[in-house]
Amino acid sequence: MQYFLSIAVSLTAFALSALIGIVLIPYLKKIHFGQTILDIGPNWHKSKQGTPIMGGFMFIIASVVSVALGYLVYRFRFADVLSENINGGALKLLACVLYSLLCSAIGFADDYIKAVKKQNLGLNAKQKMFFQILFGAAFLAMLYALGDTQTYIDFYFFRLELGIVYYPLILLFMVFMTNAVNLTDGIDGLCSTVTVVSMLGLALLCSLLDFDGSNELILYAFAIAGGCIGFLIWNLHPAKCFMGDTGSMYLGGAFTAIGIATHCHLLMVLVGVVYFCEAMSVVLQVISYKTTKKRIFKMSPIHHHFELCNFSEYKIVITFSITGVIFAILAIFMQSIH
Repeated sequence: MQYFLSIAVSLTAFALSALIGIVLIPYLKKIHFGQTILDIGPNWHKSKQGTPIMGGFMFIIASVVSVALGYLVYRFRFADVLSENINGGALKLLACVLYSLLCSAIGFADDYIKAVKKQNLGLNAKQKMFFQILFGAAFLAMLYALGDTQTYIDFYFFRLELGIVYYPLILLFMVFMTNAVNLTDGIDGLCSTVTVVSMLGLALLCSLLDFDGSNELILYAFAIAGGCIGFLIWNLHPAKCFMGDTGSMYLGGAFTAIGIATHCHLLMVLVGVVYFCEAMSVVLQVISYKTTKKRIFKMSPIHHHFELCNFSEYKIVITFSITGVIFAILAIFMQSIH
């Protein structure tokens, strides 16, 4: 596939995302869909009270539209339309997009409840978990129906064949990573910037792996990266709009779907190392407090710990993003010599 097509898709998503913000943000203000800040995060976050949420619609719409257009160009300009594998690639792309949108629907329900009831909590944990497991199982079933019957976990150095046990384990991993991306959305510009890095890393991994559907997933990763850059125009500190769970759950679903489709489980964690660390900081904090009544971090997720250590929001975004770049390069290097 021509690389300029991926760049064109990314630029299209960037432009659409940025332009949608011109209309979406005033609309969200008009209907009073603003963030309610109560007791989550440092005290100074209360100054962000009322900032519009659901801004994730910017990159959701932009990425879906741009990848659809990009796929049509790829299908009829670059791909062999007589190839038996072309439809399989399209369906794998469709499965990833649908899973991402279903995850976003969970986030939208959460945001809607918060906005209407003016509270920090939307759906409860059990409700979120139920739908995440349901949609994750549906995604794995779609991959299986498309011929992806591999039941191993790739640890790079070796592959662990698990048979039927693979599916419940990978389903829990999907839920963990999707929520990890959601947890990363805590300060202005953080989740968007880190996702640009992780999506570009996944795209390069897909190009090295060259499996059925890799070209389609490359387009999707580039579309999301471009959409997130466009969203950053409105989301960098001081943010004029938050992506909300609508956006972060979409990004979590997309990252997880593309990663699982590649079957590079260890490399996926490396590319998404910031997400992984954010989630693990919460897990470790809870375990530590429940067992010892002591906290490992000043506050979790870990980006709040750095805030309380007097890191500015810009500094956290830059530091976390550079960390993501380093580990993404490591993942790509490992795959290139594999």
